[in-house]
Amino acid sequence: MSISPSVFHALGKLIGRKLLVVIDRDFGYEGIVTAVSQHPPGLWMSEAEAVILRSSLANPLPQVASREKRSELFINLNSVLRIEVLHKQQ
Repeated sequence: MSISPSVFHALGKLIGRKLLVVIDRDFGYEGIVTAVSQHPPGLWMSEAEAVILRSSLANPLPQVASREKRSELFINLNSVLRIEVLHKQQ
């Protein structure tokens, strides 16, 4: 699978931002992007947490149900379903 160079350009602009990276319907990682790698294609994250996502009929948008500290990690882009930029709460 080939990933467009424009994807890496867009992800590079997110360095230093907090993201939620969804791996499958019920699981993902939340953390701060520290670097973007093209070979292998992926994201390096710091202050990362593994998150369990849950949804219901009343609230179909997945919400974080639990968290577990992970420190730093690498996420291969070939296994990512969705990336969400998290905004700072004021």
